[in-house]
Amino acid sequence: MNARWNDGRIRARFGAVQAGWMLAAALLCGAAAPRDAVTPEARTAAYLDRIADSPPRLRMFLQTMPKGGDLHNHAGGAIYAEDMLNWAAAEGLCLSIDPAGMAPPPCDAPGRVAAADLVRDYPRYAAFVDAFSTRGFEGGTGDPRVSGYDRFFSTFGAFWPIAARHGGKVMAISRQQAAADNLSYAELSTGSAATQPLLAKVGDGDVRDLAALYARIAPELPDAVRTTRKEYDGYDAEMAAIDGCATPVPKPACATEIRYQYAAIRTRPPAQVFAELALGFALVQADPRFVAVNIVAPEHDPVALRDYALHMRMLRFLKERYPAVQLSLHAGELTLGLVPPRDLAFHIHDAVTVAGARRIGHGIDISYETDARALLARMARDRVAVEINLTSNAVILGVKGRDHPLSLYRQAGVPVVLSTDDEGVSRSDMTNEYLRAVTEQKLRYRDLKQIARDSLHYAFLSGDSLWQDRAGGSRVPACRLLDSDPCRIFTATHAKARLEVRLERDFDRFERQRFD
Repeated sequence: MNARWNDGRIRARFGAVQAGWMLAAALLCGAAAPRDAVTPEARTAAYLDRIADSPPRLRMFLQTMPKGGDLHNHAGGAIYAEDMLNWAAAEGLCLSIDPAGMAPPPCDAPGRVAAADLVRDYPRYAAFVDAFSTRGFEGGTGDPRVSGYDRFFSTFGAFWPIAARHGGKVMAISRQQAAADNLSYAELSTGSAATQPLLAKVGDGDVRDLAALYARIAPELPDAVRTTRKEYDGYDAEMAAIDGCATPVPKPACATEIRYQYAAIRTRPPAQVFAELALGFALVQADPRFVAVNIVAPEHDPVALRDYALHMRMLRFLKERYPAVQLSLHAGELTLGLVPPRDLAFHIHDAVTVAGARRIGHGIDISYETDARALLARMARDRVAVEINLTSNAVILGVKGRDHPLSLYRQAGVPVVLSTDDEGVSRSDMTNEYLRAVTEQKLRYRDLKQIARDSLHYAFLSGDSLWQDRAGGSRVPACRLLDSDPCRIFTATHAKARLEVRLERDFDRFERQRFD
């Protein structure tokens, strides 16, 4: 037995040496080395490995990397404070100092200031930027007695009266930033003033009988849908005009496609939440620009906690009547200490199993959920993707690095995508989310490439995918050759596949450039 073992070891060693000679000879003669060693993808991956510990170099690399889509982006929260202060100054608006926000004239009244005067008063200007964002929070700037979640959510009441006056500009800047981050697609979470008549009609009404409540508001929905569509017609026209999309020289942002998610506010009275959700479902069914319904606002708010199970039942009720409408739901944006443990046990589960969500926003409390392993297995099996917001989770919840469940989802086979959440409020962008994925989560190039592919594969775009099963696997027969006539015919009628083909071409160009 020993002789046989020694003979096998000698043969193995000789075989390895022989393989090395053959590889060296092939390289010297100009023959191809093993495929993975010389592909553009492999060279690109090796370059990222070399610069992974250098954030400045990493930033330059990731800025130009194609990133697919941003599937979790709140349009209002995407705008930087500086833009809103500029709008306020241009309109001659007055601002209140404490609390920060828009104020009625006169601007020289006690506790008020003209927005136009802030340009000559940097300390006060900086204070408004801080009030409209979480600038410096992770670096320890600001009152240490104010938590990240309180500072974050307080910004919306401060800046929203200004942002709400500039819907078209909000959409335009959101798209411009997406384009700057090499995104070809974004789903913007939004709302509408058209909900106000519906909210007034239902008030704080009875929600014990959802069918009766729906019958009450159903006659109002067509008018609300028409009003909302007209509102967004105006936003889209202004966005196109700002970027010159109909001119001979359109801005790059025009090439980034935008869709909308209609979001209900979960902290309203229950009947009003139901009315908002009903409008969202009707709108998605009527207008292809709207691709999903969502529910937003602080998940740890006492009203949101009290009504969470009710909201999931509302979504299931409406989903049964509008089965084609997709759901991407904020769920599990919670952590231990923020709420009692009992409130960490079921939010993601109910969003998936009761409401029927196809994507989960945040999903931070997954490890606290009852039978988390079974839930992860179900999400992996049913391909329920999770929208990961690294900067947002770090600022609001204090969850980052090894405490973040991103690696848990990936190990369980649950699809994940990176997204920005509220990049203006958080003072971040998509490139920074990818950077954090490398520096904090230790992801590498092929991981990021898969995430970018998945961001389009799990987007709520119309039509079939380029991929037969999972992104990066086998392509549909028509697109085995991306530049073929069958593929062009196929992508002409399948928006998802069209953007996925574009991403593959973008990756091909990106990986063929020289990085060093």
